[in-house]
Amino acid sequence: MELRHATNPTDFKAYTTERLRKDFLIENLFQEGQVSMVYTHYDRMVVGGAVPVKEPLEIEAAATLKTEYFLERREAGFLNIGEGEAVITADGETYELGKLDVLYVGKGTQKVTLASKDSSSPAKIYFCSSLAHAALPNKKLAISDATPNHMGSTETSNERTIYQYIHADGIQSCQLMLGVTLFKPGSVWNTMPAHVHDRRMEAYLYFDMKPETRVMHFMGEPSETRHLVVANEQAIISPPWSIHSGAGTSSYSFCWSMAGENYTFKDMDFIAMDALK
Repeated sequence: MELRHATNPTDFKAYTTERLRKDFLIENLFQEGQVSMVYTHYDRMVVGGAVPVKEPLEIEAAATLKTEYFLERREAGFLNIGEGEAVITADGETYELGKLDVLYVGKGTQKVTLASKDSSSPAKIYFCSSLAHAALPNKKLAISDATPNHMGSTETSNERTIYQYIHADGIQSCQLMLGVTLFKPGSVWNTMPAHVHDRRMEAYLYFDMKPETRVMHFMGEPSETRHLVVANEQAIISPPWSIHSGAGTSSYSFCWSMAGENYTFKDMDFIAMDALK
């Protein structure tokens, strides 16, 4: 498990592109036959990816956590972004996830394994895990059962559908929130006008991109913004003090997940366009 420390926003202003990418960009989450994880000190979130092919992969407690098993004091949300079906087993209970289906696994679940239903068409499983104070039921939510929220317009290049899975009015959790945003063809802007939420951090996973396309992800304090060039299936760690917005060279999808103090989805401090620099 890779470890990422938190950053002071004052120091952030002097970062080079190399340092920005090293601290905030996660490039190689999806490797065949293995589980990859990054532990960030921002609200102690773990961001992970797995591509099970022939054998099931187990989510294990690394030495970083100092626990007997991964979810001893944690909860997790799993999203299948692959074309092949995922099979996730949590303490003997099996769940099958099609593309863009989500599974919440609660605190105290001792053994979690990830597999592909068909090794010739492996699943790609993205997951985020945050600290938990109570044991809540494991639950699957298919994208067909998730409530779509249609937002934006073609005039502002941000016509999109937001699917909320793990949140106060959906799958219940302690603090983890997770959802997916899908763009209409020709729309490329996400989360603009920008906002911050100082009470929680956020992680973005950009996916369903063509190999030659990129997303310009903007971050930093509103008065000191920076950008990262992001390719397909790469993730961003976004600090609580940072905006998190982006524009792509073509349409794309992204998964957003949050952890922190406030469990209210609408807790956002919007930034006026003339305040961005």
